[in-house]
Amino acid sequence: MLRSFLLTLALLWGASGAIAAEVAPDVLARTTTQEVLEILKQDKDIQNGNSSKVYQLVEAKILPNFDFNRMTQLAVGKHWPRATPKQKQSLVTEFRNLLVRTYSSSLTQFSGQTIDFKPMTVRAEDADVIVRSEIRQPNGQPIPIDYNMYKTAFGWKVYDVSIDGVSLVNNYRASFSSTIRQSGIDGLIQQLAAQSARGGKPAPRPGS
Repeated sequence: MLRSFLLTLALLWGASGAIAAEVAPDVLARTTTQEVLEILKQDKDIQNGNSSKVYQLVEAKILPNFDFNRMTQLAVGKHWPRATPKQKQSLVTEFRNLLVRTYSSSLTQFSGQTIDFKPMTVRAEDADVIVRSEIRQPNGQPIPIDYNMYKTAFGWKVYDVSIDGVSLVNNYRASFSSTIRQSGIDGLIQQLAAQSARGGKPAPRPGS
């Protein structure tokens, strides 16, 4: 559950597309994280597990700044070119839904954590960067969270998140590949939809 909570925080610092297009990736991450943490501290409904408000917050903050198309393509890996356009659309939709539902449920676990972002320099020619941060928790060791981001015409977008050195995309890739080998691409789509309907489950650990 701790890893689920950490990834929720990692996913929840998106700002509006208009703002994101004008702000450096590290500044965007830092300032909007502060905004989200303030919401978590003050919103009693979210703290009490109001699922409707949790989903509203997740939808508002994740979708503008995460490139789920690229995330899904990377997670599906070598199997992506074999998918039809309809299958690709379904994969993106179901993977996004799974992530949103999986980590929405852990928002209510927020209790005193803070996020520190590491200094970085972004040059005008940079198109792909890693924004590094640490989750600091009471009576616990800091846990590093890195965001892989790339520049688009609509601002900086996240396409992978690594928690304590473990990549979200790579973690899912092994599981997805196994499912596709056994049940095909449609089988993976059905599995993602079923997991999302159950409320989702964390990405499998490497080797599990």
